[in-house]
Amino acid sequence: MANSSLPPLDIAAGDHEAYLRHALSLAQKSPPKPSNYRVGAILVNAATNEVLSTGYTLELPGNTHAEQCCFEKLAQQHSLSGDDADGGSALAAVLPDDVALYTTMEPCSFRLSGNLPCVDRILQIGAAKIRTVYVGVYEPEKFVSDNSGRQKLQDAGIAYVHVPGLEKEILEVATAGHEK
Repeated sequence: MANSSLPPLDIAAGDHEAYLRHALSLAQKSPPKPSNYRVGAILVNAATNEVLSTGYTLELPGNTHAEQCCFEKLAQQHSLSGDDADGGSALAAVLPDDVALYTTMEPCSFRLSGNLPCVDRILQIGAAKIRTVYVGVYEPEKFVSDNSGRQKLQDAGIAYVHVPGLEKEILEVATAGHEK
């Protein structure tokens, strides 16, 4: 179920820091803006260590977040409509049973733009498919305070794992373009 057009990454299974470093390299492709964080995300088949999709903030048209881009690109790979990326059930049907999501920043639980929050996108796909979300940093409270994403994921049976060690680098990239 991997996307054969994605080059394989030379990352050992379970090397969470290496996956987050790659997600950070994706985040660097996002244009710096004062109104959003630059985030990178990778969907991985945990059983085979194959990358299913990648994304970064503003990669696709609109005010798109990294996780949203991952899901929309995956929907496109399987000839599903963009609405299927929002609904989740069609994506769940094409995903293997043990998917890991790596994202440089905690998935949002509220969107000021009115778009569907990334946590809700993950929950619509469900814990039967996305079993673990690995994050490099918790969402700073600059735009939205009290992100409830971690709790929502854990309540749904999705493991939430903070991978320490890259916080400074991730925040430097994420906040490029912001006033200091």
